[in-house]
Amino acid sequence: MSDRRRAMVRNAIVSSSLLAVVSAAVSLAEEAKPPAAPVGESAAATAPASAAEATTAAAGPAAAAAARTPAANPPVLAAEANVLPRPQPPFAGRIGITAADSTPDFPKQVAAPRGAPNVLLILTDDVGFGASSTFGGPIPTETMERLAKNGLRYTQFHTTALCSPTRAALLTGRNHHSAATGVIMEAGTGYPGYDTLLPKSAGTFAEILRQNGWNTAWFGKNHNVPDWQGSQAGPFDLWPTGLGFEYFYGFIGGDTSQWTPAIFEGTRPIEPPHEQAGYFFDRDLADHAIARIRMLHSVAPDKPWVAYYAPGTAHAPHHAPREWIAKFKGKFDQGWDEMRKETLARQKALGLVPADTKLTERSPGIPAWDSLDADHKKVAAHMMEVYAAALAHCDWQMGRVLDAIEEMGELDDTLVIYIQGDNGASAEGGPNGLLNEMTFFNAIPEDFAEVRRRMDELGGPTTFNHYPIGWAHAMDTPFQWTKQIASHFGGTRNGLVISWPARIKDKGGIRTQFHHVIDVYPTILEATGVASPTSLNGVAQKPVEGTSMVYTFDAPTEPSRHRVQYFEMLGNRAIYEDGWVAATTPPTPPWSSMGGDVGVLDYAWELYDVTRDFSQADDLAAKEPERLKRMQDLFLVEAKKYDVLPLDNSKVQRLDTANRPSLTRGRSVFTFWPGLTRIPEGAAPDTKNKSFSIVASLEVPKGGGEGMILTHGGRFAGWGLWMQKGKPVYCYNLAGVERTCVTGNAVVPPGRHVVGMDFGYDGSGIGKGGTATLTVDGKPAGSVRIPRTLGYRLSLDETLDCGEDTGTPVAETYDLPFTFRGRIEKVAVRLGDQVLDPAQQREFDAVRGRADMAE
Repeated sequence: MSDRRRAMVRNAIVSSSLLAVVSAAVSLAEEAKPPAAPVGESAAATAPASAAEATTAAAGPAAAAAARTPAANPPVLAAEANVLPRPQPPFAGRIGITAADSTPDFPKQVAAPRGAPNVLLILTDDVGFGASSTFGGPIPTETMERLAKNGLRYTQFHTTALCSPTRAALLTGRNHHSAATGVIMEAGTGYPGYDTLLPKSAGTFAEILRQNGWNTAWFGKNHNVPDWQGSQAGPFDLWPTGLGFEYFYGFIGGDTSQWTPAIFEGTRPIEPPHEQAGYFFDRDLADHAIARIRMLHSVAPDKPWVAYYAPGTAHAPHHAPREWIAKFKGKFDQGWDEMRKETLARQKALGLVPADTKLTERSPGIPAWDSLDADHKKVAAHMMEVYAAALAHCDWQMGRVLDAIEEMGELDDTLVIYIQGDNGASAEGGPNGLLNEMTFFNAIPEDFAEVRRRMDELGGPTTFNHYPIGWAHAMDTPFQWTKQIASHFGGTRNGLVISWPARIKDKGGIRTQFHHVIDVYPTILEATGVASPTSLNGVAQKPVEGTSMVYTFDAPTEPSRHRVQYFEMLGNRAIYEDGWVAATTPPTPPWSSMGGDVGVLDYAWELYDVTRDFSQADDLAAKEPERLKRMQDLFLVEAKKYDVLPLDNSKVQRLDTANRPSLTRGRSVFTFWPGLTRIPEGAAPDTKNKSFSIVASLEVPKGGGEGMILTHGGRFAGWGLWMQKGKPVYCYNLAGVERTCVTGNAVVPPGRHVVGMDFGYDGSGIGKGGTATLTVDGKPAGSVRIPRTLGYRLSLDETLDCGEDTGTPVAETYDLPFTFRGRIEKVAVRLGDQVLDPAQQREFDAVRGRADMAE
C-alpha cells in the first residue's frame, strides 16, 4: 500500500465506522460524519466525491495528496450499488467521422473506497476455545497473540459445531441452514436447509468486494463444493472461483494429508512435489499466500485485497514436522483432567472468563485420566504432543504471512480476523485415539495394540491420526462437549481476534458481547465501506442475518446487538436469547459413528443463564420450566424461519453417496482411459456394498507389465488393480486395519491382453465381505477371500485414478506415481450382478471383448 493511502486511512478515521456518509453538498473539512445505515439498507453507502476533488485527483496521486490536509480528508467511499454488477456507464466522449474530430472515453473502472483496508480472514479447523495460548490454552499460538496485542479478543464468539456449515455461514452472513448447509457436504440430504447447494440468493462477501474493486483469493480448505460436483466435469459455480474468489489454492474436501495433499489451483487438480524432501502443505500454503500478496503489492499497490486463509490444521490427520513434535515432549504427561484445571486458571488470570467460572464435569463417556493404564497414557500424551505441534506450526506459518504484509508496510491498514477453529475440538478419535480417521467414518474399530506399536509414526505420512476424546474435551475448556454438539458451547464457542491497527485503538482489549460466525460478513462490509446489495448477479439477495461487530471496536461494555441465535447440528440444538440458553441433552456422543436410538423429538432439555454461568455448569431447567418452554417454542420459530426442519439425528448413514444427486446415478458400466485421475468418490463408480468387475484392455511391453491399472483411495482406505513384476495384483485396504491382496498365478506375456478382477459380494447388508478373483484373458488367475469391506465411505480426499496413482499408495509395495509401463487402451467397471441393457453390454464388451484378440 502506498504512503498516500496509508496516511489517508490513519488520518481520516474520525467516526466509529468507515461507513460515513460523504455528500457532495457537505464540506470535506467536516471532522465528524453521521453513521451510515446498517449493512444491507438502502442508505448504507455514500455519494460520489465532489467535482473539485475529482479534478484534483485526476492530476495524479501526488497532487491529490498535496491538495488535502489530514483532518479534512476522510476516505471517499464509492457510491452505493444496490445492484451488482453495476450497469455499464454511458459513453461520455464524442464520436465524429474520424478519430481526429472524436473524443475517446474509457468506461470508468470500479474502484474500492479510497483508504479501505485489506482483509485477511483466517480460519483454523477443529480447534476448541481452550486450545490456544491466546485464550489460555496449552498450545503456543504466537501469531494469534501478536494480533491480540494489537487488537481485540472476543470471548463469546460462536460457530455452528461442524466444518462446512460454519464456512458457508462465514462466507454469506446467513445461517448455515439458510445457506443450504445444515451438514457437511458429504452428508447432504434433499431438503432446502440440507441440500449443500449454496443458493445464489446468499452471495459471499468476496463476490461483493470483488465487484467493488478488491482482489480476492482463497487459500486452504474449502469443504463447500457439493459432494457430487467435485470432479473435473463440474459444474464449477460453487467452487471458490465461482463464489467471488479470483484465485484459489487449496483442497475442496473435508481434510487432506499435509504430506500428500489433494491440491487444486483454481479448478485444476495439481500434484504436490513428491520429489521435494520435507514438503509440507501448511508451509506451501503460506508460500503461495505470500507470493500473491507480494505480486499484488508490486502491480497494484493502491488496490486493496482479500485473502481468506483456511488451513486444514488442526483437523485430522494431525500432521507436523518431526522437529516440531519434539518441542512438546512431556508437555502433556499430566493428562487431560489436570490440563483442564490449568487452562481454566490461565483463562481467569488473563481476564478471559469471569473469576467465578466453574469447570464443567467431564462429558459422559470420557474416562478419567487416572483410570488409564501406563500404555494408554503414553500413547494419549504423545497424540496430544502431535496435535499441539500441528497447531503451533500452522500458526507460525501464518506469522510468516503477517511478516510479509508488515514488510510491505500494509499491516496497519489490514483488517485481520482470526477465528481459532470452525467448531469445537473434535472427539471423533474415540476413547483411545486413532491411527486412521477413516475407521471412524466406517464404524471399524482399531486394535489399540497396533496403535501402540506404531505410535512413533503419528504425525508422519503413514498415519491419518486423531487424538482421544479426553484431549478434545480439554481443548474446549471450560465447557461441556465437543465438535458436532451444537447444543453446548464446547461445540460452538471459538476464540476470535480482530486486529486493525489503523482503526482499533483499544490495543489488547477484551470484548464479551455475544456474536456468531454469521456476523463476520457484515463486519467486513461495514469496515470496508461497502453495502450488501439487494441484487447480485441478477439474483435478489436474502436479508443478511448477521450483525456487524464494528460497534464493539470502541464500545467494550455496550450490550450485545446479536440478541437471538439458534444452533442445530445432527439433531443437537439450542437457542440463545439475551443471555439465556436452552439446549438439548445429547443422547449420543460425538465419538459414536451411528445416530442414536432416541427420537429426535424426545431429547431432554437444559437451561442456562450464561450472564452468570459462563461455562454452562448449572442447569436451571427444573427451576424455570416456563422460561424453558418459551425458549423451546422460540427455537421452533427460528427453525421454521431458517430452513432447519426437518430435524434429523442420523450420522454416517448420511455419508452414502446414493443419498445425493450423482453423475453416476443409473449407470452400471463406466469406461476410463489412462491419464484420467483425481475423480472424487462422489463422481466415481460406487463399489461399496455390492459386487463389481474391472476389465482392462492393455498391451504388455517386452520386459513385463508394471504399473497401476485402476485404483480408488490409497494408504488409508481403498482398492487397486495393478501389475507388478509381470503379474496382476488386486489389493483391498480396509481403512488400514486389514489389507487383503491377491497376485496372479503367472506372468502375463508381452502382447495384447485383458486383465480383470471380479468381486462377488456376500449379499445384502453394509460392509460385508466377498471374494475377489483375478482374470487374464477371461480365465481365472487367482482369488482371495476379503472378510469385510468399507460400508460408508471409501475416501475423504483420495480419488479414482486410471493408469497411475495420485495421493498415496493402496499398498506399500510400490512408489508413486506408478505409471503403467506399456499401453492401456481403456478400462471398464461394471457394478452389480443385474443384467445389463444392450447399450451397457456393448460398452463393457468393448473392453472385455479384447480377450478374443489376445496373443
